[in-house]
Amino acid sequence: MLIAGDIGGTKTELALFSSEAGPHAPLAKSKVHSADYPSLEAIVKEFSAKSQKPIDRACFAVAGPVIGGRVKTTNLPWVIEETSLAQELNINLKAVHLINDLEAIARAVPILRPSDTAAINTGEPVPKGAIAVIAPGTGLGESFLTWDGSSYIAHSSEGGHSDFAPTDARQIGLLEYMLKKFDHVSFEHVCSGIGIPNIYRYLRDVEHLLERPEVAAQIASGGDASVVIIEHALGPSPSPLCVSTIETFVSILASEASNLALKVLATGGVYMAGGVVAHVLPVLQRPLFMQTFKRKGRFEELMSHIPVHVVVSEAGLAGAAACGLEN
Repeated sequence: MLIAGDIGGTKTELALFSSEAGPHAPLAKSKVHSADYPSLEAIVKEFSAKSQKPIDRACFAVAGPVIGGRVKTTNLPWVIEETSLAQELNINLKAVHLINDLEAIARAVPILRPSDTAAINTGEPVPKGAIAVIAPGTGLGESFLTWDGSSYIAHSSEGGHSDFAPTDARQIGLLEYMLKKFDHVSFEHVCSGIGIPNIYRYLRDVEHLLERPEVAAQIASGGDASVVIIEHALGPSPSPLCVSTIETFVSILASEASNLALKVLATGGVYMAGGVVAHVLPVLQRPLFMQTFKRKGRFEELMSHIPVHVVVSEAGLAGAAACGLEN
């Protein structure tokens, strides 16, 4: 019996899996708000007590760089170690694995089912070509897969923390605005759940787009600002400020997705995952995304042939399960 988890800055998902049922069929499952707990061990202890199943191995996908069986989470005040998890679960240390959350999503890509994805650009995939993965959730994750002669191998990355490179006048203004607040402005600062409110504030405070009182009130009440902005961008009576915010976000996401595709020569396709892309799927399906994605000068034709998909299922958990069952 395997316990697998997808640990993000906003939510933590845990589930039990068996070799017989496979990574798409959890036997028990739980989702909690990460910040409500002092550690991953506390969540694992609660979940294992409720499930009352004998666990002999574990694999957890964590948002942050995993080095030597240890990770300091990027958007949570946690340090997670394989040793302490093995002690909490009372299992062999060799049976516990920590992997980067985007490596987990990448591991899920080869086993995705047709119902797990929505196509943005069908393209012309090259068999055994490299695959790029980009996932705006609370933060921005990136990873990729390469073919080793017999199967795809997932590689983790912290590319979401690379320098934000604006591509138009509005984005140049956004960068200048952000540089007054941060010494280093990464793509994560403007292309994630924590980045969407930064775009919103720039458009409101610098470009002076009108903020609706009801939107301001919802944000001020302490709710998730990015969720509020997305709802008012896609709702029946859209807020022009929220619409411009999400369109700017989508344009930045398209630019960075195509940057990653060029860097790894992702002729096998680009897969976008994470909670934010699932919520803005209708905007991603409009012409703006692919127009921006293809805008790479002499490489425009190459970019038009690269398949682009949105992952609409819980790929991080499935990838962690696949990794744990494999090991």
